[in-house]
Amino acid sequence: MIPFRDDIQARQYPVITVTIIIANVLVYLFQSTLEPHALQALVWDFGLVPARLSAWRELPGLTALSLLVTMQTSMFLHGGLAHLAGNMWFLWIFGDNVEDRMGPGRFLLFYLTCGQLAGVAHILFNLESAVPAIGASGALAGVLGAYFVSFPFARVLVMIPPFFLGPFLQLPAMIVLGVWFLLQFAGVFDTSAGGGVAWWAHVGGFIAGASLIGFFAKPSPQRYYWRIENGDDGPRPES
Repeated sequence: MIPFRDDIQARQYPVITVTIIIANVLVYLFQSTLEPHALQALVWDFGLVPARLSAWRELPGLTALSLLVTMQTSMFLHGGLAHLAGNMWFLWIFGDNVEDRMGPGRFLLFYLTCGQLAGVAHILFNLESAVPAIGASGALAGVLGAYFVSFPFARVLVMIPPFFLGPFLQLPAMIVLGVWFLLQFAGVFDTSAGGGVAWWAHVGGFIAGASLIGFFAKPSPQRYYWRIENGDDGPRPES
């Protein structure tokens, strides 16, 4: 399912969400200017390589701090335009409401924390992997987990592939994001999918976001309202 929009209007401009999107786009534009060997070196130096955890004592110049740094820097690198566009599109649709519930400062810390925890999950289940993991997917998964908990009854307009022009459906966020999470979890056990996707980072990030939303949300309680529309009533979250 490809989401197009949700039906919740944020009360404040999502400054951090937009800033993160701009930062990712600028980094990708920089990547596109590099020669292949320079790009490979950039991904190796700033991507998250799980094998470094077990070998960091033997590698000169590699410290535990540098491992933590690559957990953050890897979140702003992407392997291609489709990779970047997909992540930023999901962040644009779902990030504004999560940021609205937390406030800009809390949301930035939340986003980076989820990315870090997603990196930890990826490392723990891929200790021997020497393949650099890059992309905002782990941090984004945290945002989706927070949205799943905060706005389960929000309606999300989605397109069902493979048809570009439809069909279009309006589904509750709990279904859209629940299906997304189940697909990521299934990917963990799908050996035919290969090693190009950090499935455990997606799973870990989602669980982290769903678990931490209560800690990072503003102290004021979330408000819910009943909206009757075309004879259909139900609990609707207002951010």
